[in-house]
Amino acid sequence: MVAGKVVLVTGAASGAGEAVARALVWRGARVGLYDGDAAALAGLERELDYPESGGRALALAGSVASLSELRQAVTRLEASMGPVWALVYCSGAEHPAPVWEVGEESWERVRAANLDGAFYATRAVLPTMLARSRGNLVYVGSLLAETPASSSASAASKAGLQGLAAAARRDLRPRGVRVSLILSGGVRPSDVAETVVYVLESDAGFTPATIELIPQNSGPAS
Repeated sequence: MVAGKVVLVTGAASGAGEAVARALVWRGARVGLYDGDAAALAGLERELDYPESGGRALALAGSVASLSELRQAVTRLEASMGPVWALVYCSGAEHPAPVWEVGEESWERVRAANLDGAFYATRAVLPTMLARSRGNLVYVGSLLAETPASSSASAASKAGLQGLAAAARRDLRPRGVRVSLILSGGVRPSDVAETVVYVLESDAGFTPATIELIPQNSGPAS
């Protein structure tokens, strides 16, 4: 159960990240809302108040491209709500363009959101998880990692996220930390949120390693 647990959700100001944060707080989790959009986070923090469930939210504005900002956010979250039990990494960016049109700035921006930030967020929450020999890392990626379209920067960085998840799972399994990867393609943010809840509330004796989400009757993933 997620009730009473402390979860850091990145990309929480909109999209899947916002849906995940709402679903977790509604179920009684204490959620750190991390995103670069401080105004949106402040509004969401005020809105997410469910005293009947005990759920709470704390706005933590910052960039996933900064390890120091993520560490400061984790320090604030733990001082306010307790030790971090789970990270749900929902941050991401896209740049739909063929490889010959992707500039250095666009490449670095997309990579920072899709891959570098996931690594930095992982580093920020791991000290607590390793000290307690328990925790959960959930990365929300994309089926672009397996079926690249005309979006070379996005596809490459999402594939890198898939590799990071596999390596982290191998490294952390003996240390009591579960690592899951959700690959979504054309589904609603609420579908992602429901899947995250399923992963976090699943029996600790197994790990939902990789889950692919595609619309029902959609045909081949794209």
